[in-house]
Amino acid sequence: MPKVFLSPSTQEWNPYVGGGNEELYMNRIADRMEPYLRSSGITYVRNDPERNVTGAIADSNAGAFDVHLALHSNAAPENLSGKLRGIDIYYSPYDKYSQMLATIIANNFMSIYPLPDKCTARPTTTLAEVTQTKAPAVLCEIGYHDNEQDADWIRGNLTTIAVNLVQSLCDYFGIPLVEAGPVYRGTVMTDGTTLNIRRFPSMQGEIIGSIPNGAAVTVYSRIGNWDVVSYQGITGYASSDFIVI
Repeated sequence: MPKVFLSPSTQEWNPYVGGGNEELYMNRIADRMEPYLRSSGITYVRNDPERNVTGAIADSNAGAFDVHLALHSNAAPENLSGKLRGIDIYYSPYDKYSQMLATIIANNFMSIYPLPDKCTARPTTTLAEVTQTKAPAVLCEIGYHDNEQDADWIRGNLTTIAVNLVQSLCDYFGIPLVEAGPVYRGTVMTDGTTLNIRRFPSMQGEIIGSIPNGAAVTVYSRIGNWDVVSYQGITGYASSDFIVI
């Protein structure tokens, strides 16, 4: 399964116009992403809010992640405070996958941000969460929190932003976005053989685990003839023909 290191801002000292701060709202977006990530078959690990950027990078590099996704909001220089708007998605110019993901995210934001021409993918050689991670990484600056219109837009569209980000990850991984819904308990019912768990919803998908006949599994969603399931710490796709909810 695709695996993402999700790194919302830990910068509680960056206040929003009208109340709240950067850490609060970026974590609320990450919270809303979680059920859509699970239902779409993307596993994830969140950063530790008690650790700084260096800690997040170390934790990300200690694991095997397909993407490092950092969530932030921006602030203008003092002389332009409150005057700037826009979404900037930063990528490494030395990593084609980083650039690909940043372009997808910027393009998808155009469909929900009030100023689509201000949604831009930008290269960076200085942002550590982009340049020092092993996994392809992007850092999203989602609007300007010192701008009243942007701050209000973020606060009023937390779920929309979250779903849009998960859609971008699904586009990048080549899998469908699945609406978040109830989590079910299922039972594997085969002819006695085990049921394979696969990395992608296809008979050609790599087998990453198996489930014995009669075993209980957690079912996050159904995609056609495939269920996104979790069994003994393994999350993947299994044929829905052999799972009874």
